[in-house]
Amino acid sequence: MSETVVAINNANIYQGENLVLENVNFTISRGEFVYLIGKTGSGKSSLLKTLYGELPLKEGTGNVVGFDLKGMNWKKVPFLRRNLGVVFQDFQLLTDRNIYENLKFVLQATGWTDKRLMEEKINDVLDKVGLKSKGFKMPFEISGGEQQRVDIARALLNSPKLILADEPTGNLDPETSDEIMQLLFRIVKDYGTSIIMATHDFMVIKNYPSRTLTTERGKVLDSATTAIEA
Repeated sequence: MSETVVAINNANIYQGENLVLENVNFTISRGEFVYLIGKTGSGKSSLLKTLYGELPLKEGTGNVVGFDLKGMNWKKVPFLRRNLGVVFQDFQLLTDRNIYENLKFVLQATGWTDKRLMEEKINDVLDKVGLKSKGFKMPFEISGGEQQRVDIARALLNSPKLILADEPTGNLDPETSDEIMQLLFRIVKDYGTSIIMATHDFMVIKNYPSRTLTTERGKVLDSATTAIEA
């Protein structure tokens, strides 16, 4: 039986006092790729923020990579996030240091101290995303697609079971988007990492079909359990 990485049951998702999504139920297994789609303002971001501990889960139950979202507090959130990778649309790289130092900063912030092990890990993740020779470059010296690869490398640093990718192709041209999608699917296949990817890009979904969670009218519809009418 495959390992469950995310289990959300009878959850009500709030943004402040506002109920955004009602009675949310889904599970995601190890090594699954799942799209999160829906109109702007339909609750996608609120659901992602609940999964990585930025918004509290007030009602229902939720477990993400072994962490109970219901019992989550500010002291526990850093431990949850060490077991997650988050990929942002706008890269969020530190512009005052090179790629290697960007990745080293994250390792130090999450408790790594051994210089040799840090160097090995950084070289490993840069190799996985095809940027082993670019560690000395500054963020402004590399393309948008390469910056997104660095963002994915950063998400891989602590060998997470789950990556949450928020519009990772949103700022990229179609050819570069293709390269990033191929990379994400390769990570799923080669390392058994689960990925939840929020996107508005229906060409990406058409070219790389997979299970979808759709936020719509306060609900989450799961293509694995619901026949969504065209």
